[in-house]
Amino acid sequence: MNAPTTLHLGTSQADLTRAAALLRAGDVVSLPTETVYGLGADARNGDAVARVYEAKGRPSFNPLIVHVASTQAAQRYVVWSPQADLLAHAFWPGPLTLVLPLKSGHGISSLVTAGLETLAVRVPAHPVAHRLLELFDGPVAAPSANPSGRISPTTADHVLAGLDGKIAAVVDAGPCSVGVESTIVGLAGEPTLLRPGGVPAEAIEARLGTSLARLASGDPLTAPGQLLSHYAPSAAVRLNAVTARVDEVLLGFGDMACDLNLSPSGDLAEAAANLFGFFHQLDSLKRPIAIAPIPDHGLGAAINDRLRRAAAPRQSPPSGVASAC
Repeated sequence: MNAPTTLHLGTSQADLTRAAALLRAGDVVSLPTETVYGLGADARNGDAVARVYEAKGRPSFNPLIVHVASTQAAQRYVVWSPQADLLAHAFWPGPLTLVLPLKSGHGISSLVTAGLETLAVRVPAHPVAHRLLELFDGPVAAPSANPSGRISPTTADHVLAGLDGKIAAVVDAGPCSVGVESTIVGLAGEPTLLRPGGVPAEAIEARLGTSLARLASGDPLTAPGQLLSHYAPSAAVRLNAVTARVDEVLLGFGDMACDLNLSPSGDLAEAAANLFGFFHQLDSLKRPIAIAPIPDHGLGAAINDRLRRAAAPRQSPPSGVASAC
């Protein structure tokens, strides 16, 4: 049996319509942005987002930037503010990402936010990405379209060299106008520069009429998940549990008796999609959490990474920072 081949699509209306249909079906599609090609999936579909991580290999579940077609589209998912309006009016479309509180009923997969109550969102300036987002009419989570640890792709051929057969399609718009990543500004509290990038901090400060707070020296800039105890429930967590002790609730995997099961069939993609949502459900019970063993390969490695952080001694993380192109 031949291995699957990734569709190599162009920028015609027919090809972009096909790419949008693939996204709606839960497939993974690579799309161009101003900086590099992104690995896009419907941000509302946890299984699709899990396939993004799976395609990249050796993944780590960090918050992802969600790409939308307009400011109005962004407002479907986040609590908007006057400061957000100022910055969006000045710098969107463009390389600026805003981190804002999630709106009630947002529908975004918790795998995109890595369990946080905020969402990183931007409107890309690349015309092909913009047309595809308009056709899709939904949020697209998109880290860079390369295997983990490899050089970021700036052409469709780069994408295919690393991911051919692992994703449904790549939209080829030619070479990206390579630049720095998007600037990330947190607006869930005090305006904070979470990552420098394509929009100078000075320009943002001038627009806001105030200085941006900065992360303390040594704080991670790529994602809050780099802090050892981030994503930790308030209750104690015990790993590699076969059964629950008295007063514990058991988060299972595979065919076993438990209180909540990440994937009864042992599907790691399903388990990844359920991970953060199930954590929130169990944490609300205010009881210690026991967690069954998870195979430590593929997506299981990323799941186990997050589980170890959840069980580690507590630290206080900074505001959420997303990773993407």
